[in-house]
Amino acid sequence: MKFIRRKEVENRTGLSRSAIYEHMAKGTFPRNYKIGHRAVAWLEEDIINWIQEKCV
Repeated sequence: MKFIRRKEVENRTGLSRSAIYEHMAKGTFPRNYKIGHRAVAWLEEDIINWIQEKCV
């Protein structure tokens, strides 16, 4: 299990920060996890799966 930070999620998905959070609010994007006081990250596997679903 590997966590990736927002910048990496943006690079891999092509989504902007605001688009990521909009999709999360709609429930159409993987949730993030709090990894520190002011830090969040996503599970790399969740992002890979989301990308694969979009490409089908």
